[in-house]
Amino acid sequence: MKRGLQGNEQEDGGGTSSGSQKTLKRSRKQRREKDLEGEGARWECLPQEILLHIFQYLPLLDRAYASQVCRGWNEAFHMPELWRCFEFELNQPASSYLKATHPDLIKQIIKRHSNHLQYVSFKVDSSRESAEAACDILSQLVNCSLKTLGLISTARPSFMEVPKSHFISALTVVFVNSKSLSSLKIDDTPVDDPSLKVLVANNSDTLKLLKMSSCPHVSPAGILCVADQCHGLRELALNYHLLSDELLLALSSERHVHLEHLRIDVVSENPGQQFHTIKKSSWDAMVRHSPKFNLVMYFFLYEDEFSPFFRDEIPVTHLYFGRSVSKDVLGRVGLNCPRLVELVVCANGLRPLDEELIRIAQRCTQLSAIGLGECEVSCSAFVEFVKMCGDRLTQLSIMEEVLVPDHRYGLDDIHWEVSKHLGRVWFPDMMPTW
Repeated sequence: MKRGLQGNEQEDGGGTSSGSQKTLKRSRKQRREKDLEGEGARWECLPQEILLHIFQYLPLLDRAYASQVCRGWNEAFHMPELWRCFEFELNQPASSYLKATHPDLIKQIIKRHSNHLQYVSFKVDSSRESAEAACDILSQLVNCSLKTLGLISTARPSFMEVPKSHFISALTVVFVNSKSLSSLKIDDTPVDDPSLKVLVANNSDTLKLLKMSSCPHVSPAGILCVADQCHGLRELALNYHLLSDELLLALSSERHVHLEHLRIDVVSENPGQQFHTIKKSSWDAMVRHSPKFNLVMYFFLYEDEFSPFFRDEIPVTHLYFGRSVSKDVLGRVGLNCPRLVELVVCANGLRPLDEELIRIAQRCTQLSAIGLGECEVSCSAFVEFVKMCGDRLTQLSIMEEVLVPDHRYGLDDIHWEVSKHLGRVWFPDMMPTW
């Protein structure tokens, strides 16, 4: 009887154990489902600081889609911090392959976020319609105080096709309402002297960067007004016709901070154009005041227009020749550009530049980058040039067609010899065959 009873108890115990295991599995499954549900809930409850960080990495369209997920994400989409930096992309679909900011989004930005905008740029195609749309948006930014503004044309004429009064009116709205504008890029625009005076009147204490190349309505007096009043200006880019001795002296005054970057575009609009000369004493004053400033010069001239340039010492650091330049001009560069750091020559002709390169290596002791396009240099002279410059040449871009084999070196040997003096492996650039 006892054995039978014990057997029955064991059977009952076994049944109870099996039911407990099923209950345990069921409870584990339920806990997992609750955990998964909890994880889903936590996505909705992410702190706005984390959502803001995530949204900043999303493209604008994806950000807009994400804002439709839930109320929390929509609130994150409209956080002021997310709209401080914005680029308006405007183009005509029929004539451009670039993407465009949706009109509905532009309306929403103007309505809800115009007072949050601080770092704004406009990228427009070459059409007048796109440039006018950009001006219309600028005219509505009456409640914002911008810190940076950039007007970028992907191709000409763009802003130059807009009626001058329309453009100036829109730009004045920004100048008047922005009391802390520090960076302004308005290349290829119809900005004029009176509008620059408005800029100075409202932002003279904060303006640090001004880029305004190819602005035909600005006079040397207009840019001089900016330099006289904006003593914190550190970077300036303009056309050569706006450069004057008075401007350099204003930038060199005791009240003005040290200039860091000066870019000058020397462009010939018509063959045979005459260019004025800047005194050596003005450049010397600039160097004394800002000994570490970079002077970047882009030349797009015809050969007979270089007469006023490089006759005296000039503190240029980065020099680019976009058109053919003569041996004589490059010889003067070697004599009168002791601060030269980078030199790019797109074309020269069929006369070897052996002597000119050697002179540049001797006199331009800070040269660290050089690029040669449609030129000719003997292999021996090129090796000697590299030997004199040594490992300070961090960038050496020479097309293989530039190098002319001679009695000492052929094209098969040149890279070994140059690599030895550079202290690294080097090969000439190859012209693509497609």
